[in-house]
Amino acid sequence: MKTMKKILVLHTGGTISMTINEDGQVATSETNHLLAPSDLKLPNIHLTTIDFFNIPSPHMTLKHMLALYQEIKSKADQFDGVVITHGTDTLEETAYFLDTMSIPNIPIIITGAMRSSNEIGSDGIYNFITALRVASHPKSHDKGVLVVMNDEIHAAKYVTKTHTTNISTFQTPTHGPLGIVMKHDILFFKTAEPRIRFDLKAISGTVPIIKAYAGMGRGSIISILGPENVDGVVIEALGAGNVPPSAARELSELIEKGVPVVLVSRCFNGVAEPVYAYEGGGVRLEASGVMFVKELNAAKARLKLIIALNAGLEGNELKEYIEG
Repeated sequence: MKTMKKILVLHTGGTISMTINEDGQVATSETNHLLAPSDLKLPNIHLTTIDFFNIPSPHMTLKHMLALYQEIKSKADQFDGVVITHGTDTLEETAYFLDTMSIPNIPIIITGAMRSSNEIGSDGIYNFITALRVASHPKSHDKGVLVVMNDEIHAAKYVTKTHTTNISTFQTPTHGPLGIVMKHDILFFKTAEPRIRFDLKAISGTVPIIKAYAGMGRGSIISILGPENVDGVVIEALGAGNVPPSAARELSELIEKGVPVVLVSRCFNGVAEPVYAYEGGGVRLEASGVMFVKELNAAKARLKLIIALNAGLEGNELKEYIEG
């Protein structure tokens, strides 16, 4: 006889809980349209459901993410797993944030939908049921935060939204998914690497993301930034990790003022690293103090820097964490 699994469900809003109106517009609904626990036909799962937020995911903030972490931490010893429903636009950021906190070892799954509850081919209920199956499975323990969408299991660190509307939008560039959901089982191919985790009580900070482009010259947005208006900067660089010469000089001046600068590539696949030694090349950027972030996109690199600064990391300790 299978053991009854107790799963905490935290609904936060997003398309998975929205409806399409008579004008064909998707809008927030006051009623969550996901199936009631008794209708899910998962006899070995007992759900405790909380409508924690009801917001579109572009409204998600650091404080919302921290509140989710604190809720999970306070209730984790009462449950065998957690499922969070979330809008897809910032789902990967909330997943990464939670995965960087001192979360418990129980399965923590985030899911969402690309089609609202009353659209033809709505994927919300299916993704929700699939997430519950993964959250209740013993193989999902101690794997960090997982994103479950479209029968695939992805690591929070690597997954990203790749298509504006397609239901297979969530993909993991370079690595591929950690596993898949089968009809009667789940299969993991690999496990995400261990994380350094933080137990934050509060979080704040201003870290803009700046995208490099051809012809980026003196007087770009970098020139108006300083310690008086930002806590750090993420530069989404070209190729392996390069920027135009004028931008490189402005980044160097920013670092000299005490503003930490982290770099990722704007490329969809691959890892940013210091390869080129010309002016603006990664070798010189690294020598000027730019920190290269491995295998994160710009949005997650921003979170990594903000979390590190709120944890009090600075100097070599900050550099080792950011580049680790």
